[in-house]
Amino acid sequence: MLKIQKYAAIDIGSNAVRLLISNIIELNDEPVVFKKNSLVRVPIRLGADVFLKGEISEYNQERMVDTMKAFSLLMKSHGVVRYKACATSAMREANNSEPLSKKIAETCGINIDIIDGEEEAAIIAETDLHTFIDPNRTYLYVDVGGGSTEFSIIHNGKKIKSKSFKIGTVRLLNDIVKSETWIELEKWIKENTAQYYKIELIGSGGNINKIFKISGKSIGKPLTYFYLTNYYKMLQNYSYEERITKLNLNQDRADVIIPATRIYLSAMKWSGAKDIYVPKIGLSDGIIKSIYHETVSSVTI
Repeated sequence: MLKIQKYAAIDIGSNAVRLLISNIIELNDEPVVFKKNSLVRVPIRLGADVFLKGEISEYNQERMVDTMKAFSLLMKSHGVVRYKACATSAMREANNSEPLSKKIAETCGINIDIIDGEEEAAIIAETDLHTFIDPNRTYLYVDVGGGSTEFSIIHNGKKIKSKSFKIGTVRLLNDIVKSETWIELEKWIKENTAQYYKIELIGSGGNINKIFKISGKSIGKPLTYFYLTNYYKMLQNYSYEERITKLNLNQDRADVIIPATRIYLSAMKWSGAKDIYVPKIGLSDGIIKSIYHETVSSVTI
């Protein structure tokens, strides 16, 4: 018997806020199918407030409430039966995240779970990575966000180790990443990849997805270190305005794409990876899976 339900994931990041609605398709004893139905992205950039001033501005608080109201109505219109809202780095560090979360719960009916970096990495690991990886290979999985980046070592199809670092695109744009953090990251990557003969990268996040789309590569084919290095150099030859007008990048992508590429290239250099695979998965996909598998608490609408 065919059963289709709609689940929703709300990812409240440091750069953008996303609503992913997925169809959960079950048919007798067949493996469950997770199919994306709708994705809405709003570039609020909470991190620009929090990482510099320690709190979310009045203006962005209002935008958050309006966005959550819209998300609530969209979930209702789609007939979503379960959802999970997760907030990451910016909301973790904001002094006023608690009253804002309370206001959103009262006015929008959406309960926000502010998760730490390790839980974020664990939820991302809920994604169907096994469908994208070769179980006989070793990967460094890198999920770049606005406030933090999550790194995981995957060997023989299993996650061996994960760690979250406060190195994100919005932090880098505002020049507030300490050199010590870069040194710690380099040490972590080298220490945890040295034992493996060959490492390949898996990259997730909006910026690497955009780069992959621009490359024209077919799904399943990797980007090379050489390609990514050349693309990084090319981006730096254009001004912010030119990246919007000549490279056709959205204004909220045209600035963060450079620090994001720097993070991926650094991870490739320190791990010795020559290729990066881009399966187009991330926290939102992991939230959907975690709701289904009930590995994190979820809410019924």
